[in-house]
Amino acid sequence: MSKRALLVEDDTSISLVTTAALQDDGFTVDACDSIAERDRLLAKNDYDVMLTDIMLTDGDGIETLGDVHAAIPDLPIIILSAQNTLDTAVRASDTGAFEYFPKPFDLDELVRAARQAAESRGTDTSDGEQSGQGLPLVGRSLAMQGVYRMITRVLRNDLTVLILGESGTGKELVAEAIHQLGHRSSGPFVAVNTAAIPRDLIESELFGHEKGAFTGAIARNIGKFEQASGGTLFLDEIGDMPPEAQTRLLRALQSGRIRRVGGREEVEIDVRIIAATNRDLAPMIADGSFREDLYYRLNVVPIQLPPLRERTDDIEPLARHFLVRAAEEGLPRRQLAPGAGRVLARQPWRGNVRELQNFVYRIALMAREDVIDEETIQSQFEVRTATQTSCDVVDFSAALDSWLADEMPSSGTLYHTALAAFERPLFEHALQETGGNQLRAAQLLGINRNTLRKRLVELEIDAESFAKRG
Repeated sequence: MSKRALLVEDDTSISLVTTAALQDDGFTVDACDSIAERDRLLAKNDYDVMLTDIMLTDGDGIETLGDVHAAIPDLPIIILSAQNTLDTAVRASDTGAFEYFPKPFDLDELVRAARQAAESRGTDTSDGEQSGQGLPLVGRSLAMQGVYRMITRVLRNDLTVLILGESGTGKELVAEAIHQLGHRSSGPFVAVNTAAIPRDLIESELFGHEKGAFTGAIARNIGKFEQASGGTLFLDEIGDMPPEAQTRLLRALQSGRIRRVGGREEVEIDVRIIAATNRDLAPMIADGSFREDLYYRLNVVPIQLPPLRERTDDIEPLARHFLVRAAEEGLPRRQLAPGAGRVLARQPWRGNVRELQNFVYRIALMAREDVIDEETIQSQFEVRTATQTSCDVVDFSAALDSWLADEMPSSGTLYHTALAAFERPLFEHALQETGGNQLRAAQLLGINRNTLRKRLVELEIDAESFAKRG
């Protein structure tokens, strides 16, 4: 029996192509371009699915979907939009939409979703309301649209998510978005960087310990699992977790219970698990350094974050966003001149979004003019390149004097801003000199290896990339 679809789309070319594709799949299609005509057709006909754009000739299509749901509660709705932001995806999810497709979309995927929606009519998939305020992700590129869609699919459930991507792509921001917009948003969000915890303390950090469990355990300690009760536990850099901790984590995920180190009683846990890694886990599974059964426990819903080089359209919007953030944090208020974004887009950004953010903060601090032009950006790239590639001894005192001669923020951010500007080239120089060997680099710097490792993680410096050069 033929299914009937209502297509509400004010772009004539998209409407014609979509109508033809739906008809080829056996749908009978009525098409219109306004809210008023949509309501007239809905009152007159019975449809199995409705596909609607957001911005129509007479208003915002999403704002009036509440009336449609009130009148026809079981009508599946697919939302189409050229406003490709996470906020739009969340607004679509908030309406209880069956699916959301950013433009341009894959026609085959759209038709498949329309068919599934029509077949599922009568199934209630709504589960409360979400808030789209304070969204942490920026970007409208095609590469980010799949990320947004995956985020909206896991907001109303507790499926375990594994976020994959290079260092600096924003894995923690995605985890925060899932928590903030999901049904556990009223609970805590607890983030653990497993790469920054000493090997002999990671089980205590995750599961807690009882008094006297080991030397120095002078009191009971509540671990991250219990701290995150009712909310989300984000396990960052899961690929760096020691094998013995992997075993205990797997047991906790399987049983829903934990046991504190040195404890006898098991404690029930109520947390959503989101894990992330910048490493390729497949060869680690092959060589036995990462448990295959744990991988399948974590990889229920994978979200692959694209590197910045695959979303160059987002570089300029990100840079403008970071300039606003920099001003909010006490740095001078700056703007990008027309064309300046093109210079940024030509750079490789091996450190991805985090590297771009650090660069924007640095240039906001160092620039002498309020409007940052192409020449200013290019000159800062040349300074950075010279700093990163030179093996000569750096006169940090002279560099610091020059840096202090410029306008300084007055809101208490000077120390951390200075560290961000000077610590990165120092660590990169040490890693370059030692071929990426962190133990030797720590010895060269005269600091503890764990301190170095923690700072490398925080600065998003990939020591392995230096090993390849050595």
